Amino acid sequence: MDAFEKLAADIFWDEGYWVRTGVKVELTREEKIRIGRHSSPRWEIDLIAYRAATNELLALECKSYLDSGGVHAAHFLPGSKYAHRYKLFHDPVLRETVLERLRLQCVERGLCPADVTVRLGLIYGHVTRHNAPLLAEIFRKGDWLLFGPDWLRAHLGRMSAGSYENSTAAVVAKLLLRSREGAATGSRHGDDHPVAQFSEEEE
Repeated sequence: MDAFEKLAADIFWDEGYWVRTGVKVELTREEKIRIGRHSSPRWEIDLIAYRAATNELLALECKSYLDSGGVHAAHFLPGSKYAHRYKLFHDPVLRETVLERLRLQCVERGLCPADVTVRLGLIYGHVTRHNAPLLAEIFRKGDWLLFGPDWLRAHLGRMSAGSYENSTAAVVAKLLLRSREGAATGSRHGDDHPVAQFSEEEE
């Protein structure tokens, strides 16, 4: 399992979702023909998350891009030469077909009710100051979900202040986000939560 996907999955689990990573979507022969990929292997979604309270099934792509230029808003615009990185965001027929098959697949396996709403989204680890508002506007217009560094830090901060949880994200959050003073005195946590720097190979 990709480390960034595992981190995101731990956060969603902590927020009351059930989660699965590396989910294979079993397209039918007719569906493969519809999307113009007759010999396509099973489509894979990085992370899916479902919460009964909202009855939403989230289909999420995960891109860390920590030690790079980050996610570029232009890559999500029509005609981008990087459209192959984000196929579900660029191809409406592909998106509709894959998300509907995902819904049916989850319903058949008893993972969610038939009236569930499926939403597409992106979790990313880095973006430049220039790209951040442009990316947010593109996703707003597309009615897609967007979870970035601020979301990650906020939830890791909450996990660092909470009771012990045996998850990678919770343990790392407690080790890196609690202040030195809090660790030295043995208190639950200090007043400040300095942002940790994570190192991960770019996808």
